[in-house]
Amino acid sequence: MFNQSFLFLVLLLVIGGIAKNPSLIVATTVLIILQVFGVDQKVFTLIQTKGINWGVTVITIAVLAPIASGKIGFTDLGGAIKSPAAWIALGAGVAVAIIAKYGIDLLSTDPHMTTALVLGTIIAVAVFKGVAVGPLIGAGIAYMVMRVVDMIKSGIGMG
Repeated sequence: MFNQSFLFLVLLLVIGGIAKNPSLIVATTVLIILQVFGVDQKVFTLIQTKGINWGVTVITIAVLAPIASGKIGFTDLGGAIKSPAAWIALGAGVAVAIIAKYGIDLLSTDPHMTTALVLGTIIAVAVFKGVAVGPLIGAGIAYMVMRVVDMIKSGIGMG
């Protein structure tokens, strides 16, 4: 039972406790419990293949809840369109979706990048009190930076 993955999860649980990060604590606790009860292999495969979609769905529900509750309506939408900050937010939403597309491309062509992204996410969550919502964005940013580095290298004769 005390294999490498179990010990890694316990270490992350301790880091989550030290950092007082409830998301990391809950996530690692759930995964440890699944391992202890021996249902980890089937469930982990399901989580790995569907988890991001579930997470995006939950986040989308949370974002749409004020519309469903009536706190945001068409009047608010009309007012927001007149705001420069709303146009910035609109542009940021478009940019993030495009960046995430490149993240999917990178992870499908270079899957070992997942390890580095997971480590970066853990560091951000545990040390900087970040929120683990952007692995695809992280991969997309990594993809874009790598392409810029490739262009710079080829432009100055290093590539």
